[in-house]
Amino acid sequence: MNTAEQSQNLLNLFFERVEDKGEAPFLWAKKDGNYRAMTWRETAAQVSELARGLAALGIEAGDRVVLVSENRPEWLIADLAIMAIGAITVPAYITNTKDDHLHILSDSGARLAIVSTAKLAERLLPAAVQASALESVIAIEQPDIAQNIGIEIHMWGEVLAMGAARHENVVEQVAGIKRDDTCCLIYTSGTGGVPKGVMLSHGAILHNCTGARDALQEIGLGDEVFLSFLPLSHSYEHTAGQFFPMSIGAEIYYAEGAETLAANMIEARPTIMTAVPRLYETFHLRISRGVKAQGGMKEKLFMRAVELGCKRLDGTTPLSLAERLVDGILSILVRKKVKARFGGRLKALVSGGAPLNPDIGSFFLALGLRILQGYGLTETGPVISVNRPNQIKIDTVGRPMTAVEVKIAADGEILVRGELLMKGYWGRDEDTRECIRDGWLHTGDIGHQDDLGRLLITDRKKDIIVNSGGDNIAPQRIEGVLTLEPEISQAMVYGDKRPHLSAIIVPDPDWIHEWAKQSGGSNELADLVDNTDFKSAVGEIVDRINQRLSNIEKVRRFIIADAPFTIDSGLLTPTMKIRRHKIIEAYDAALNSLYG
Repeated sequence: MNTAEQSQNLLNLFFERVEDKGEAPFLWAKKDGNYRAMTWRETAAQVSELARGLAALGIEAGDRVVLVSENRPEWLIADLAIMAIGAITVPAYITNTKDDHLHILSDSGARLAIVSTAKLAERLLPAAVQASALESVIAIEQPDIAQNIGIEIHMWGEVLAMGAARHENVVEQVAGIKRDDTCCLIYTSGTGGVPKGVMLSHGAILHNCTGARDALQEIGLGDEVFLSFLPLSHSYEHTAGQFFPMSIGAEIYYAEGAETLAANMIEARPTIMTAVPRLYETFHLRISRGVKAQGGMKEKLFMRAVELGCKRLDGTTPLSLAERLVDGILSILVRKKVKARFGGRLKALVSGGAPLNPDIGSFFLALGLRILQGYGLTETGPVISVNRPNQIKIDTVGRPMTAVEVKIAADGEILVRGELLMKGYWGRDEDTRECIRDGWLHTGDIGHQDDLGRLLITDRKKDIIVNSGGDNIAPQRIEGVLTLEPEISQAMVYGDKRPHLSAIIVPDPDWIHEWAKQSGGSNELADLVDNTDFKSAVGEIVDRINQRLSNIEKVRRFIIADAPFTIDSGLLTPTMKIRRHKIIEAYDAALNSLYG
């Protein structure tokens, strides 16, 4: 049986797994309130039917097909079917506005779009009408169309039926797809400007799958279960939450959404799960608040478990015999219960997409949940490095994956080389040449390697703040310290070419309610922006945090945001990273007023 390293393309790997797994469950989704499974063979049959149906619609090798859907079995089926005929999948976020969709449709020159629900079609179809190259749309569920919109719409079942009536052997056809062929065009999340289309080859993703398997061998890979939660339109979930589990023959459960994630974890009982730091921060806050609300002996035992766990992880001072005995008891009384909230059989939680606050990582490790921080970019398929299970140093992003070359430039920028690199930015040759020079991809991240080759990321090169005194300051570190406090939900640090740092702060909603209850004031954030007493209370929190920061890192001034940073407002990416340029635009006048 071929591994990802040996496979010629992603379809070749998939159909080999189908032959091996057959009628075993593969894709799990909710139906009538319960999880139901599609087998590997059922999935393969729909991939083949859809591939032939796409060919019947005139889609050819090299054509781009936009895919707009929440995480569900049809996502994977569509992705593989598009690739099976040599076409290129163009994933699009379900949070995209009509203008976002129009940019992607027009920039990619897509001939076809696939959309799942009527709600998502409401934003896609108006853009589809304006995209000159787009010929038709496939709807998985019936869209709400009041009139003829001037574009051909096919239903998912109709296209499957078209494919079922044809007899081309898709398994044989995919043999002609080369490892270096472009399989998907993934648009960057736009943290620094207009999203660019990243061309990834089959080989780049297969290379990632090989590296992930090598990195996780220590946990004993077997019959694994993944819970897919992050958007599949993001390269991180696309590779780590779809193709990697496929490559090792794992089962994939699709989470229903953020509000049901906790329940879905208990239902799916995943063994491996990928997520972004924001999710771990939320878990940390919920667990900490729940324990504090219980109080008494339960709170004391929990805090002791965290304390001894952190001491054991640090390794500077070994646990005494008495501490080891207590630590063992706490594993039964505390850690076992925490693990049960995550399904009870997790082998690893993987964090990526943004830097993980080391204190958050240590918290989970101390409670017996193995959390592995990794690092990568859309341009690298995406994973560059990850902590190894038996060599975790949570303030690093681990060693480069197998067959990935990394070097540090003179200015501290991390450079990467290997099969994982993108083929370039779609239609942007100049940007491609700027990013990849002499075979090395310039990541835009600043960092260094320790004596074991583990990478430590300082910050994004373009995000580094250089104050008026010439000091270089990493804003992400300070933002991590700020948001670790239970009273602060979100923060963005500002101060380039300024004499000192300032920040935009979004207070935590629960803390706002508590403050309002005690003060008798409003509990609406918009009403509190200019409230002197509320600003004074936030100032006390900032003063407390400043005691842990160096002189140049201290936040000297701050403003309170009038609303949380959200995806819908455009201030967060779909993977919950802050869009600095958008936040600065939104609060430009207020920020400038701080420097009077």
